[in-house]
Amino acid sequence: MELDRETVVEAGISAVAVLLFVAALMVVGGANGRQNLTAVGAKSMLAVLFGFILLMTLVGVFLNRRP
Repeated sequence: MELDRETVVEAGISAVAVLLFVAALMVVGGANGRQNLTAVGAKSMLAVLFGFILLMTLVGVFLNRRP
């Protein structure tokens, strides 16, 4: 099965977005508590989650509107 260029680009962009999300979660988790997450850390995690949702929405719109 051969993949066309467009599919590979879409998969690559999506993979980079997911890696950014995982990296952001690791940074926030590491900076805001080792054993228990603080209230500030929990809010930061939620901000990262909502940011990821927004990022994936924007990526989807970008990929959909691409010629």
